[in-house]
Amino acid sequence: MEQSLFAGIDVSEDRLDVAINQGDEILEFYSIPHTEDEISHLIEKFQKTSPSLIIVERSGGLERSLVACLAGAGLPVVANNPRQVRDFAKATGILAKSDKIDARTMARFAAAVKPPQRPIKDAERQQLADRVARRRQLVHMLAQEKNRLSRSLGPVRADIQHHISYLQERLDKSNKDIDQIIKGTALYHDTLELLSSVPGIGPVTSASLIADCPELGSLNRRQIAALVGTAPFNRDSGKRSGTRCVWGGRRTVRAHLYMATISAIKCNHKIKSFYTRLIAAGKKPKVAITACMRKLITILNAMVKNQEPWQTSAA
Repeated sequence: MEQSLFAGIDVSEDRLDVAINQGDEILEFYSIPHTEDEISHLIEKFQKTSPSLIIVERSGGLERSLVACLAGAGLPVVANNPRQVRDFAKATGILAKSDKIDARTMARFAAAVKPPQRPIKDAERQQLADRVARRRQLVHMLAQEKNRLSRSLGPVRADIQHHISYLQERLDKSNKDIDQIIKGTALYHDTLELLSSVPGIGPVTSASLIADCPELGSLNRRQIAALVGTAPFNRDSGKRSGTRCVWGGRRTVRAHLYMATISAIKCNHKIKSFYTRLIAAGKKPKVAITACMRKLITILNAMVKNQEPWQTSAA
């Protein structure tokens, strides 16, 4: 019986290092320039060999075009967290690190772990994600400048005020662009309507969930909580029973979810009553807020999955 092929691709600005694994050994390794023509040739080769899984390591956005092309060609591709691959390398005794070693390790990781495929952002969703990320950067820069303004005098203060006005204009433009993209796509607009029906969920949180969490509505409650980073994990060993804590997940989505939860605790009767019960039971506020975040993302996930607005879900 012929064994399946697994591929690992390390992405750099100028080069793609490709390793092909079959069974317990690396069958092939080669490097190609990181160009559109070479990516097209690579896709043709993969379509002939039909690998069971292709792992591409996330490289700060350099992998986006490659992943989009592979997914568009119908190939099974996963953009994987580099930390997982690095931990796998250490677990198998590989301490050295280079692009060639990383590509080989990813191919072995694909064969051994077989990480599940998740929805790949299409061009439209990637554009929305870029806009949301840019908005986040503008908000951060505005906060920095406002902090500097409180400690500045004279000409420097005037310069900072001018920059704040400019950043505010760009933020307003960014908000309009995000709103236009969402309203221009029926699927995004319908999801926005569902999410916005929940007290405490505003347009910024909704846009972040649509852009950065395409899995929303396709996973069960445990999976979506773990994906966002609100699921508690055990820390037990022998007779020791450690305190469970949340870990990992998508930081940007979790940050927006945190702010939405703080708002929901004040204005959403379900989340507010849940938080009150936890505090009355002796839970610390931080633990109670995290539990409310998990409950809120679970509710949102169920609403999107069932296409039911908040009023129906509450009933």
